[in-house]
Amino acid sequence: MIDIDQIRADTPAASRLAYLHNAGAALMPTPVVEAMKRHIDLESEIGGYAAADREAGRLNAVYGSVARLLNAAPDEIALVENATVAWQMAFYSLSFRKGDRILTAEAEYAANYVAFLQVAKRTGAVVDVVPSDSSGELDVHALERMIDEHVKLIAITWVPTNGGLVNPAAAIGRIARARGIPYLLDACQAVGQMTVDVEAIGCDMLSATGRKFLRGPRGTGFLYVRRPLLQQLEPPMIDHFAAPWVSRDQYQLRDDARRFENWENNYAARLGLGAAVDYALEVGIGPIEQRCRLLSSRLRSGLAAVSGVTIRDLGRTPGAIVSFTMEGHEADRIVSSAAAAGITIGASDPASTRIDAEMRSLPNVVRASPHYYNTEAEIDRLVSHIAGLAPR
Repeated sequence: MIDIDQIRADTPAASRLAYLHNAGAALMPTPVVEAMKRHIDLESEIGGYAAADREAGRLNAVYGSVARLLNAAPDEIALVENATVAWQMAFYSLSFRKGDRILTAEAEYAANYVAFLQVAKRTGAVVDVVPSDSSGELDVHALERMIDEHVKLIAITWVPTNGGLVNPAAAIGRIARARGIPYLLDACQAVGQMTVDVEAIGCDMLSATGRKFLRGPRGTGFLYVRRPLLQQLEPPMIDHFAAPWVSRDQYQLRDDARRFENWENNYAARLGLGAAVDYALEVGIGPIEQRCRLLSSRLRSGLAAVSGVTIRDLGRTPGAIVSFTMEGHEADRIVSSAAAAGITIGASDPASTRIDAEMRSLPNVVRASPHYYNTEAEIDRLVSHIAGLAPR
């Protein structure tokens, strides 16, 4: 059971906003904000270096917190500036040659896909898109048929930026593991709203952010790299933290995932990330996932009953991102009208998932993303607002 009253008390803005934009940047709970403020105050009192030294125990503990969240080991975790940096450090550590193939999904995120295109342009590698099945999920049988000796990477976004889709990450992992192909999973929208177990999934690398469903600060992210693969990867960029300068002509990469980090970072934000992970673990990821699905299902059902609304979600078991359009109303106008009514939602344009958007002829879509601290009344409030926009 989730103590909604306590959680909302830890989320002061929830008393004045129906905040349903958690796929963008969730509301941070009070312990997260306090952790960052304490460290900033400490830095102002004794200086940044001394503050980091004094808080070294708490700072190092963040690796353990993220590891527990993912069912990983602390030495398999790197803490970085954001999910994009995490993903790029993993992807650009891999080597590709002419004819090598990268397999990805129809709903792959733009930031990842342009990186595929850049590497393909540089090396002659080929980007192949695995088709979706009738539900809109990546077709795992098609994936199996597409694998040959030239496939050097499977890279998938688990929960795309819109469309409600939850791709079959674990089924993909079983195929990748059986064929010995590295598997990079973008878990940016999954972490914090559902159970993420890297052992069960079978991914070799996983990237995520702190600011979305995890309820951490902006400017935080992390990378998981499975230990056997870790030793084979050299980051595309290094400094003397990632790779100490051991002699005049030699550096030595760290043995752990911190080889993907650099020396300077935002320690206050890192402590905020750790507090966010600990908060989520204390609430319970299982109950969080259950409530997210309950609220998003209520929202889809309510919106589907509104005249002129089309739900744009995919998949057999959609997650807590509800995408829709409304006849006669542009997405941005709907977002603005909701904001004027004290309801925070967002919009997503086709360029963020271009292949999926072109295949489905999607315009800009409205994106509402409830989280466990939301109430049924807030869901109904949004539905009522949208219904009020319908012609009478």
